[in-house]
Amino acid sequence: MGFEAPQRLVRALGESDAWLGKLPTLVDEAVSRHGLDVERVMAPGGRSSLVVLVRLPDGTPAALKMVPPFAGPALEGAALEHWDGFGAVRILTATDGVLLLERLHPEVSLRSLPEAKALLEAAGTVRRLWVEPPADHGFETVAERTARQADAMRSFADPLVPAALAAREELIAAPGEVLLLHGNFRQGKVLAADRTPWLAVGPEPLVGERAYDLARLVRDRIEDLIASASGASAARRRVNRLADSLEVDADRLRGWTLFRAVESATRALRSGRGREAEPALEFAAWL
Repeated sequence: MGFEAPQRLVRALGESDAWLGKLPTLVDEAVSRHGLDVERVMAPGGRSSLVVLVRLPDGTPAALKMVPPFAGPALEGAALEHWDGFGAVRILTATDGVLLLERLHPEVSLRSLPEAKALLEAAGTVRRLWVEPPADHGFETVAERTARQADAMRSFADPLVPAALAAREELIAAPGEVLLLHGNFRQGKVLAADRTPWLAVGPEPLVGERAYDLARLVRDRIEDLIASASGASAARRRVNRLADSLEVDADRLRGWTLFRAVESATRALRSGRGREAEPALEFAAWL
């Protein structure tokens, strides 16, 4: 299969990335192994994977997802297998960084809905994902993931960094429940489907408390909040509304939202994406 990787993926990984260079061959091997008919590559696609729309030998539509080793394809596959299609895309098979998934409607996410409706549907979807993790799982914990992130944040002098680190320390000192989490849940990660209206995709699974998983959703459509004269109060209302609707402690959700917003901003700055960092820091200051 001759194709060019979407530029969004190339920019994220860098043109010299070894996995990116092998990607056409890896796709050809996966297509041949599963007897797939290729329709097209999804573009612009994501920053850490390639999705190819395909058909199975019997004509059933599916999606072939190619994931580089650093993105943890085995863990993503394990989480999807555990959910078994409940609240998330159903996995058909997974081998060596290749995930064969049921076909959803990739062009239609919750971001296509009005904000209030999108948040309602998002809450209903993420609620289904919060289940007991499988026995002897290999998922990292919220404490482990955020410890690495906190170490990387300490080199930044922004005054919000100490506040975010302090919030994390307080939350980790009194851990909540231990459930399987999506890890990167937001409106763009929930796509329209046929067997149920909406299903989650693209997990970065870990185990921990629900408040951590909700924290990224709180920051959704940040550009609309920034543009609004009432953005700060709207952000705080969103925290309380989501906490109430999903029976999550509002203070813990606020703390994780602060940490994740500042962590996202420092990660963007480290990658030279200053324009992405500014709204995240402004949002964090509102909390």
